[in-house]
Amino acid sequence: MTDRQTKILEIVNQKKKVEVATLSQMLEVSQVTIRKDLDALEELNFLTREHGYATMKNMSDISNRMAFCYETKQRIAEKASEIISDGETIMVESGSSCALLVKYLSETKKDITVITNSSYIARFIRETEGGVTKVIVLGGEYQKEAEVMVGPLVKTCAEAFYVDKLFMGTDGYIPGIGFTSGDMLRAEAAKSMADSTRNSIILTDSSKFSEHGVVMQCRLKDINMVFTDDQVPLEAKDAMEQNGIIVETVPR
Repeated sequence: MTDRQTKILEIVNQKKKVEVATLSQMLEVSQVTIRKDLDALEELNFLTREHGYATMKNMSDISNRMAFCYETKQRIAEKASEIISDGETIMVESGSSCALLVKYLSETKKDITVITNSSYIARFIRETEGGVTKVIVLGGEYQKEAEVMVGPLVKTCAEAFYVDKLFMGTDGYIPGIGFTSGDMLRAEAAKSMADSTRNSIILTDSSKFSEHGVVMQCRLKDINMVFTDDQVPLEAKDAMEQNGIIVETVPR
């Protein structure tokens, strides 16, 4: 994805609906160029094109969430991949940064097995040639917009495994307490997967530290590492480190 396409995503995400002519003026390129960029972004499922303008999708849609801070999330995913070895089996919960992590592993690592509750992640990497030799999708009730499995069956399936690392996304943060989710069933699925792993790891851009979900996902004492960007609030970083969490940052 080009720098201009990243800028288009930022503008559309902010305004929700933007005319092609407006994007052309803001970015100082022709409308033909903007339309080509929008076609490429729609093919990636990051936005929706309609006659003369572009719109963002529902924020519950994981493709839309991935479009927000896309380049930062890519850097977070690449940094997180450094702690994963060839031949390793990992768990990956639903989330846009998590999807980018699995895609990057597919391109750079060998013989990785991914256990996930996200059908989106399985679909996202289907055309990627590389080292992910196996994807195991945990069963459960299917949430259409998030493309994720939830419910008690996720817990039952997760109990069949025990791995070293679980990678999770998050919807928000409560200072000094922990990370939150906007959906009770997805939070329960994350907790069920955490019970089957030695290390729980959060992947999130710094914007989530100023947001609050309505459901507790995991407390600081239950997290081992956090990968985020260098705009994470200092108070939050200090609180995490005081709780023994290793915090790794990348440039925003």
